[in-house]
Amino acid sequence: MKTGRPETIKAVPVRHPGRWAGAVVVALLAAMLIHALVTNPAFQWSVVGDTLFNDQILHGLLVTLELTALAMVMGVVGGIILAVMRLSPNPLLSGVAWVYIWIFRGTPVLVQLVFWNFLAAIWPKLSIGIPFGPEFVSGSTNALIPVFVAALLGLGLNEAAYMAEIVRGGLQSVSEGQTEAAHALGMSQFKTMRRIVLPQAMRVIIPPTGNETISMLKTSSLASVIALEELYQAGHNIFSRTFQTIPVLIAVSIWYLVLTSILTVGQYYIERHYARGANRTLPPTPLQRVRGMFTGRRKPATTHDVVPGLEGGGHL
Repeated sequence: MKTGRPETIKAVPVRHPGRWAGAVVVALLAAMLIHALVTNPAFQWSVVGDTLFNDQILHGLLVTLELTALAMVMGVVGGIILAVMRLSPNPLLSGVAWVYIWIFRGTPVLVQLVFWNFLAAIWPKLSIGIPFGPEFVSGSTNALIPVFVAALLGLGLNEAAYMAEIVRGGLQSVSEGQTEAAHALGMSQFKTMRRIVLPQAMRVIIPPTGNETISMLKTSSLASVIALEELYQAGHNIFSRTFQTIPVLIAVSIWYLVLTSILTVGQYYIERHYARGANRTLPPTPLQRVRGMFTGRRKPATTHDVVPGLEGGGHL
């Protein structure tokens, strides 16, 4: 019987010619796109640079941010109320919430914006008083609901219908056994909701809420149909006067990309915060990924890799 050391195994690396071919094709297409963007005079990049910080554009940007923030606050608050009503055992409350969601999700937001803008055609005057009795305070509908308020009502009330389903799905994702166990330990309904249900439901609620916020930022451009000078309408007013349509639209798109990128990063960190109780290993932050490219350390952060002094065990 022949004995001795076994022969050395010659390792042959696995080759992936398809990956390299795909990378070459993508790199070639990217180079062609960059060349077209740089050399085509129709883009007028100097005009794009001037338009980015135009006073009219910056004012429209501010209006867009205000409209997005206020509409999302209205949508989240209204969505929570509607979700609680939908889950109520009272058939009247549940039925009213269902009808609201059915109407506002079933009609286009563009139609709702126009409706609120022309509400004076139905009720020229709005008043506060005793139902079917005397009026205490009244005023013109057009004065009480200017263009910005009409846009806010159209976007916020529509968003409430979508947020109601998001919140309801998040609350129903938590097992009823945990609520029963909390009540068995003597916790009140409010404390159970705040300490047990909501922290777990937020992992389900946050991702679609972040997407809704980003969508709201872009949907706010529909307010231009009722002549509200938000970001897109400001750009429209400029290129209808200067006839430089393409460069102005590029400048407007750059602002939308900047804002959505900021919201995306914020959503990432919020999701990461609420994932600490469920995941042993957290995904690396953008800063950790950049650091890993230079140090070669790609170990994901764990729930114990916290920075002293950061509340709640924050991560870099």
